[in-house]
Amino acid sequence: MQVLPLTGGLGAELTGADICDPGQFPALQEAFARYSVIVIRGQDHVTPEDHLAFARRFGPIDVNRFFKSVDGYPEIATVLKEADQKEAVGEGWHTDHSYDQEPAMGSILRAVEMPPYGGDTVFASTAQAYDTLSPPMQAFLETLSAWHSSSHVFGAAAADSEAVRSGRLGNADAATQTVCHPVVIRHPLSGRKCLFVNPVFTTRIRELSEAESDALLQMLYAHCQQPELHCRVRWQQGDVTMWDNRATWHKAINDYHGFRRFMHRVTVQGCAIAGNMG
Repeated sequence: MQVLPLTGGLGAELTGADICDPGQFPALQEAFARYSVIVIRGQDHVTPEDHLAFARRFGPIDVNRFFKSVDGYPEIATVLKEADQKEAVGEGWHTDHSYDQEPAMGSILRAVEMPPYGGDTVFASTAQAYDTLSPPMQAFLETLSAWHSSSHVFGAAAADSEAVRSGRLGNADAATQTVCHPVVIRHPLSGRKCLFVNPVFTTRIRELSEAESDALLQMLYAHCQQPELHCRVRWQQGDVTMWDNRATWHKAINDYHGFRRFMHRVTVQGCAIAGNMG
């Protein structure tokens, strides 16, 4: 197995690996913990059963409430944009399941059918984002918490979106999650401090006024969008990419109109996340 870092601080490409081989799991787990995003090339042989078995080595499956599932596999979410559709699910910077009481540990996405070009996924390191803030700002953020919600993205307010009309997203009645998490968390695996807010699911900083919250969140979002904090995954059919939802943001690049992009995603349950590090 060869591990090639994608950037100076985030992501790695793995070749010569096989997620179906339990003997390779410790090395894959170590790469995931170190790089937060791992792109495992050459997994065309992987079946849905293999995909689920690999995910379960990390932990129990966290079933997504809103994505259409793969036929016969309720634990696998369909990530799909048809050739005649304009909107891609996940175009905004976000962290999967941040609206849950125990946010998802990681997501594992398998490329089933890719367009001839485009359709990349970009990731941002929220650990590097924290590290590159000034010490006074770090100390201030560690005193704060923020609300996260699913309702404005997956609830009735999104009923007119193309994703809902096309059946790619649904179950709006289940979009009832609202939770408050620390703005700065200590990562359960690495121990690093990470920012834990994101533009899609974070709605408000609890301790601040609305105007103060908006201003601070916009500053943090702009900070996290610096390209020095990013890596970009250029997909090939058969790739499996896993990312850490406690240490990254991600977004889908919607630049392949007229072509189909079809993925299978399995999400792994996480644990309670702690803040107030002092």
